Amino acid sequence: FPGWGSQSSKVQIHHNTWLHFPGHNLRWILTFTLLFVHVCEIAEGIVSDTQMKSRHLHLFLPAIMGFVAATVSIVYYHNIETSNFPKLLLALFLYWIMAFVTKTIKLVRYCQDGVPFSQLRFCITGIMVILYGLLMAVEINVIRVRRYVFFMNPQKVKPPEDLQDLGVRFLQPFVNLLSKATYWWMNTLIISAHKKPVDLKAIGKLPIAMRALTNYVCLKEAYEEQKKKVEDHPNRSPSIWLAMYSAFGRPILLSSTFRYLADLLGFAGPLCISGIVQGFQNTTNNTNTTEKVKDPSNSYLSSEEFLRNVYVLAVLLFLALILQRTFLQASYYVTTETGINLRGAL
Repeated sequence: FPGWGSQSSKVQIHHNTWLHFPGHNLRWILTFTLLFVHVCEIAEGIVSDTQMKSRHLHLFLPAIMGFVAATVSIVYYHNIETSNFPKLLLALFLYWIMAFVTKTIKLVRYCQDGVPFSQLRFCITGIMVILYGLLMAVEINVIRVRRYVFFMNPQKVKPPEDLQDLGVRFLQPFVNLLSKATYWWMNTLIISAHKKPVDLKAIGKLPIAMRALTNYVCLKEAYEEQKKKVEDHPNRSPSIWLAMYSAFGRPILLSSTFRYLADLLGFAGPLCISGIVQGFQNTTNNTNTTEKVKDPSNSYLSSEEFLRNVYVLAVLLFLALILQRTFLQASYYVTTETGINLRGAL
């Protein structure tokens, strides 16, 4: 399908990049959250299975298949967005519908069986119903904006001016969220720089949004707005600080948010390590703390029991450290980029 879509696409993009569909960043955030919840579901199923005398593969195998399907959906969406052929998103939309229906049926059965809300499996299923519902809403929004299924006149989208200029090689604003977070798009430049020294021609031009003239116009318009506001107050003068905040306040707040999230995730390390040490101490003191149960209906775990497992804590520690460094470098990048733009505007 993605191969056929790339051949049928009428939009030619010189760079190896793509046009973002509506809700692009939200879709990536929801999909990554879905992958994390699938990991928790797999871990909960494995931990529950270890507490039983016989094997019950249904506790974790469907979760593994769901994780693989969510990963395939990422690759599928990436190829469709690269080829700019949104009609193929209809297959992904049908998958979200089926996943939403099946998880809803599972949640209803848990309610009928009297599974309490405090059980982790009930919470995971409820979160998945919400995530699949939000992904369905994202697909509906793409249909509404791009008008590609039930509409006679689909929306015609042209690539940004920067992508039509072969001299622009700084593609950070145009790549997907994963490539932005990992700077994967820079691999080509890094490999070429390893082979031979990099010159200005290889670096290329800046995108229009990052050029000094663009930022100057943005700051000037914000300052003119300040002038209009103080015209009725002769004793007041326009504030350059408020103009800078109006023109560049959003990326500054975004950078601060990333930094706060990174600092909060810094607490995960000590907490996980403390739980791991305590778990090993309890295992050493009493090797028979984990008892096998015979009845599968008694295998439900609470969140507290789940977080006592040292292997679960080790995986959470690993993921928390990766996420912390990702937020931290994102904060550094946004701060540096905003500082350069503001300095150019001044």
